[in-house]
Order: sequence, then C-alpha cells, then structure tokens
Amino acid sequence: MSEFKAFKVEVEDKIAHVQINRPDKVNSMNADFWREITEIFRWADVTDGVRVVVISGAGKHFSSGMDLMLLASVGSQLGSDTGRNALNLRRKIMEFQESFTAIERCAKPVLAAIHGYCLGGAIDLIAACDMRYATLDAQFSIKEVDMGMAADVGTLQRMPHLIGDGMLRELAFTARTFNGEEARSMGLVNRTYADHAALVEGVFQLAREIAAKSPVAIRGTKEMLRYMRDHRIDDGLEYIATWNASMLQSEDLRVAIAAHMSKQRPEFAN
Repeated sequence: MSEFKAFKVEVEDKIAHVQINRPDKVNSMNADFWREITEIFRWADVTDGVRVVVISGAGKHFSSGMDLMLLASVGSQLGSDTGRNALNLRRKIMEFQESFTAIERCAKPVLAAIHGYCLGGAIDLIAACDMRYATLDAQFSIKEVDMGMAADVGTLQRMPHLIGDGMLRELAFTARTFNGEEARSMGLVNRTYADHAALVEGVFQLAREIAAKSPVAIRGTKEMLRYMRDHRIDDGLEYIATWNASMLQSEDLRVAIAAHMSKQRPEFAN
C-alpha cells in the first residue's frame, strides 16, 4: 500500500486496520479522504491477504463528518448558470457516494469501531459497513438538516434497513445527538463497550474470528446478504443456488468438513 494523507492502513493477522488519521481536524472528511477511501477499499477487495477490514478514527473521535472547507471549496466553483451548476454538483455528489459504495461493494466484511463523535458524513460511512460497534459515550448525529441540506451520501438510503423508517425520520428531521447505548437499542450498533480500549480489543477479537473462516464462504455470505436487501426471496434463492453450484466445489468445503470431524482448527488458503 502507498502512503496516505488522510488514513493510516496496517495489515496484521489478515485484518486491514483502516484508521482515519486527521485527529487535529476531528477526522473530518477532506478531499484527500474522499479520494483515498475509494482506493483503499478497492485495494482491500482484491487483496487476498486481507480477509476483514476494521475502520476506526485516530485520536478522541471517529469522525466529525464533512470538512466544511471542502464544502466551501465546492461552492466557490459554482458559476452563474443554474443548469451547469446543477450538473457539476450532481457529479460531485455522486463521486462522494461512490466512495462509500466502495465499502459496501468490498467483498470482505467491514467492521466500524466508533468512539467520540460520529456526525453527518460519518453516519453515511458507518451505514455502508457490515457491522458497527461503539463506546457507550459515543455521540451520533445525522447533522445535515442543521447545515441546511438533506443527507446525500447514503444515510437516507441505507439506514432504513438498519433502524427502521420511523426512527430514521426522527433522527434525520431533528438532527438530535444520541449516544452509543441508544444506538445499540435501535440496532444501529451491534454491541457497546465501556471505553475505547475495550472497543478496539473487542472489535479486533471479532475480526480475528471472522478472518479464520473460509474466505470463499464469507465472500458468498456477504454477497447474498447484500443482494437480498433489494430483491425478493425467490430471486435470492435462485442466486444462491447458482452461486453455490460453483462455490461448493471449493477446497474449503473439504477442509472444513475434515477439521470438524477431527476436531481440529481448519486452516484455509487465501
């Protein structure tokens, strides 16, 4: 991996730790962030030595969301023609959307470890992850209405599948802040931890457990879950039948069965 300006990326035990690394700016999402996160998750997707991704924030907070200087920069590029302004803004918004869609499309499970602030665009980010975990005192807010805009990078599209329509409307309309325990109670996060150290330990323990599984089985499971969000049950059943017609021929199946019968821990190839 190349060096990044907005992130620190490390790989250990088949786990890629992707850390937002702008603690002096509350890990706000500047131009480097948006460009680099797409590159990082496309890399994770095709790198066999990575089986799980953990994304976290350096310093005291996960992320405060969109960098306001970037928003101001985008606004300064607008001209006098409404139609051309609209086309340029639409193109820029869709570039931002693609950055987080890269997380969702990544074939490897992505776990978010959240502490401190998780505001605005950071909610868009964690909504694209597979699982979310937080400290009890983490502070969440769908902040966009307080900025005079509707959230446009995935929160309003992905969150109804996570917490339900009514709760999302309340949070999106009010922009109120809620903590880690409320996030757990509504289903936004799977589990809460007393502090940041316990959060990191717990999330990486879970990541190691997932990384020890068959990468073929994990990839197929994530693909089916992603597919089923937007399709009927019979469509999903047909898709998994076609998928497993190939994947059940994997060596991983033989390795898993042999390990189970001998009560040994299986070792799967990348």
